[in-house]
Amino acid sequence: MRRGNEWEWMYPDTKFKKSKKSKDLRYPDPDKHQIVSFIKSGIRILGYGLLPFNLVASVIFLILSEIIGIYEELV
Repeated sequence: MRRGNEWEWMYPDTKFKKSKKSKDLRYPDPDKHQIVSFIKSGIRILGYGLLPFNLVASVIFLILSEIIGIYEELV
């Protein structure tokens, strides 16, 4: 809970350390993000294109594109 400018915790065994604002923030690299996004989109288009022909391969490509999408958010 917050009261005023200080935090008050319900449980006495809870350890909480206020961290000072760090000037060493890491921002995502927009170039890498764009490249991974294009790769993900290409795999997704391939997956949807295979849909009428091979359902198993299509599902594999679409799942792969979702995994790459998770990685894309981490880049």
